[in-house]
Amino acid sequence: MIKPAAALLAFLALFPAASPSAQEATAPPQGWSLAIHGGAGTLKRENMSAEQEAEYRAAMQAALDAGAKVLSEGGSAMDAVEAVIVMLEDDPKFNAGRGAVFTWDGKNELDSSIMDGSTRAAGAVAGVTTVRHPIRLARAVMEDGRHVFLSGKGAEQFATEKALEIVPPEWFATEHRRKQLEKMKAENLAALDVEFKFGTVGAVARDSAGHLAAGTSTGGMTGKRWGRIGDSPVIGAGTWADDRACAVSATGSGEYFIRAGVAHAICARMLLAGEGVQQAADAVIADVGELGGDGGVIVVSKDGEAVFSFNTPGMYRARATSEGMNEVAIFAGE
Repeated sequence: MIKPAAALLAFLALFPAASPSAQEATAPPQGWSLAIHGGAGTLKRENMSAEQEAEYRAAMQAALDAGAKVLSEGGSAMDAVEAVIVMLEDDPKFNAGRGAVFTWDGKNELDSSIMDGSTRAAGAVAGVTTVRHPIRLARAVMEDGRHVFLSGKGAEQFATEKALEIVPPEWFATEHRRKQLEKMKAENLAALDVEFKFGTVGAVARDSAGHLAAGTSTGGMTGKRWGRIGDSPVIGAGTWADDRACAVSATGSGEYFIRAGVAHAICARMLLAGEGVQQAADAVIADVGELGGDGGVIVVSKDGEAVFSFNTPGMYRARATSEGMNEVAIFAGE
């Protein structure tokens, strides 16, 4: 007599389970989405000429297109984020890479971070002065895997060992940024009085495999002293990605964004409290505002919803999806 359990096992043996690789191979491709930013702050139409506005919109569109191309061709969220930020780091209109603001001592010190939502691997660098693309250095730190956060000369030595492009410090300097520092010192002004925005660039993406990634890059604040580091390279403050919830890149008054743990807090609210992506982003930005900070975030959810949230008059921002969305905006209310 055959026992029931043995009979069941014999029956199931007739239907071998598909291997994980076979299941993945037959899974239909998912939609992709991408959001990018170029800083938030006092961005008003009356303070910007039509020509300047057109130039910024074109620059944001070009960076958006670079990331969208990667995703539309089946590339990874990590590659898309890097493609966007590399373009913005080379554009002197933005405070990241070439065009970074000056420290009090007249130097350009760069910070960046990146995170892979599928593994929560992350890499970050701060205070580098000769690496053309800090976002690539941050990714190299992540992929090396021994550390998460490198700074200063050690980070630059690591960049050399990884054969990343090294440029003289003068590569990053622009006359426009130098004049901002001079004006700040001469008139005893705050950083935002000469720059009008928190200068950071960033990107978040969801690829067709359903994986998320986030990256952020910045030159920091005009006139920063004593090796000051803001939220941009701080994993959990300026950058966070987790396939279970969302990917976030932030821009704003870094000290407050660090204290609020902005990027991680948004994903935690979604993951643990079940909040929607817009609700979570708005709640955390409201918390920053209550502390006294200004700025904004771009967020992509695990389902591919791309949103923005900011408490300033404007934020350079753009988003695109596989469903045909393609938007570029600067001012609040757009």
